[in-house]
Amino acid sequence: MTTALRKMRWFDVAPAAVIERELFGDEAWTDAMLWSELAERETRHYLAADDAEGLVGYAGLCAYDADEAYVQTIAVAGRGQRHGIGTRLLLALLDEAARRNSRRVDLEVRADNDVAQRLYAKHGFREIGVRRNYYQPSGTDAVVMRCEVGR
Repeated sequence: MTTALRKMRWFDVAPAAVIERELFGDEAWTDAMLWSELAERETRHYLAADDAEGLVGYAGLCAYDADEAYVQTIAVAGRGQRHGIGTRLLLALLDEAARRNSRRVDLEVRADNDVAQRLYAKHGFREIGVRRNYYQPSGTDAVVMRCEVGR
């Protein structure tokens, strides 16, 4: 599957919302939340992944200062999974964190999402904690993971 990464734009909100609902159901971000993230130009960096059918994935990074950054989200539609798109998005976010001189990148991942946890561990993230009942309305725990980013 051929995909291209690019900066996420306003016209990606509607197709991203479809992917959100496909992947996360009742815990999906709303259109307003996606708009809000894209509006934060100083602290956010969002990427879109396109295939022949259009938007197939997206990812976002938040970096408030030079010390730390956060992976806000990584989402790949079912049709694009297992093609390395999530890995490409993650690596691009880590590159951006390094470009911004972040020392570490944190994220939360569902405790029941073993595939994502393995992806993050493969790229240097380690578990540093658990947030109980983090995801609502399901009450699923989040595993907090951290990656040290070289300067």
